[in-house]
Amino acid sequence: MARGIFRLRLPDGTIRLARGTPETGPIGLLPPDATVESLLRAGQSGLADAVAAVGVGVPAGATLLAPIDTQEVWGAGVTYERSRVARMEEAVEPSIYDRVYDAVRPEVFFKSVGWRARGPAESITVRADSGWNAPEPEFALVLTPDLEIAGYTIGNDVSSREIEGENPLYLPQAKTYDGSCAIGPAIVPASEVELPVRIRLRVVRDGAVIVDEATSTDRLHRTFDDMLEHLGRALSFPHGVFLLTGTGIVAGSEFSLTAGDVCRIEMDGLGVLENLVESVGTLAKP
Repeated sequence: MARGIFRLRLPDGTIRLARGTPETGPIGLLPPDATVESLLRAGQSGLADAVAAVGVGVPAGATLLAPIDTQEVWGAGVTYERSRVARMEEAVEPSIYDRVYDAVRPEVFFKSVGWRARGPAESITVRADSGWNAPEPEFALVLTPDLEIAGYTIGNDVSSREIEGENPLYLPQAKTYDGSCAIGPAIVPASEVELPVRIRLRVVRDGAVIVDEATSTDRLHRTFDDMLEHLGRALSFPHGVFLLTGTGIVAGSEFSLTAGDVCRIEMDGLGVLENLVESVGTLAKP
């Protein structure tokens, strides 16, 4: 059973890390000075050493947070064949997605700052000014400042397909807004995860499952090394960084994520990231 690192808010309001497993949850608090940043600064062994440590018990009433603090979240796009097809279907200029799929340079974009990422006990959101919204379940790389893979976690790159499809220059508005990024439930050291990883998305609406699809990281068109090489070409990440590696699950054009839905992403060895969906923002004026 894989072990992982959780980030918690204790009943007294303090933020602590804890070790545990994605299946059973956090079971032992790490020292008060342990942070995600400090573990990533310790290199690839930092997470592995932390999950092996003996910690004190977790008090009742602790709340799970996204396991990220000072890091940024970046994303890689059009990395699966399914994503290329979906983007071409939605876009006014479909050829750009076809070209980037086979290009030497991958699509890499900024997604979120750490403090804006939502955890498993929090809601994700869809934009009120978009009529077509989608969850994007993504295998996330957790990287050291040297861009070495220290661990993995689950990410949800919630996106407005309507806004992105209208004009490629609207990508930041389609991808980055309050509640558009979820991470969790834990960071699992890379040494604890066997690749490839199966990814499953289920969306529940009014008690009924309306989306149930699966894919695997072995269907990625891009390698991790390729994504990381381009991410770090002209950027430094002194606190470490999270990289979402793209989605291979895109529900059909008749589906749109809606307030009140429950989005559940499952990955082998990484657990379950489940979030309620709410609406954010205001409707555009006519």
